[in-house]
Amino acid sequence: MLDITIPGRGRFKIKHLILDLNGTINFNGEIIEGVAERLGKLGQTLDILVVTADTRGKAERLIPPSIKLHKIKEDEEGIQKLEVVRELGSKETISIGNGSNDVLMLKESLIGICILGREGASGDAIMVSDLIIADINDALDLLLDPDRLVATLRK
Repeated sequence: MLDITIPGRGRFKIKHLILDLNGTINFNGEIIEGVAERLGKLGQTLDILVVTADTRGKAERLIPPSIKLHKIKEDEEGIQKLEVVRELGSKETISIGNGSNDVLMLKESLIGICILGREGASGDAIMVSDLIIADINDALDLLLDPDRLVATLRK
């Protein structure tokens, strides 16, 4: 669990990290360098779940064994991702994504982080997110050093 206090927002006990796969932690069918190591460290304090429709059919091969994989159907993906956040508890969840199908998940989560990576990000995902970060590793580093996250989100 990640116990953080954000001035102007309150104290939070974050238990879950939900990640989109394609365009967020994966580029061209491969996990982005440095992500697996950071997820390994974060997995010591957070329950990590990758939610994907597995467009490329490689999710099982890409996701480290310590990370949970939740496959969704390729229809109404946004609603399915939203349901996962609600099931885990939106007030205890940070979500990271970049696509239009991540919008509801990002908006519902306590903290929604949009990755503006090499695949870009949808305008809708950018508009609903609490943070927009250029690189997934930088986003994961914020969670590994929560004081940096607090500095960015304080009001």
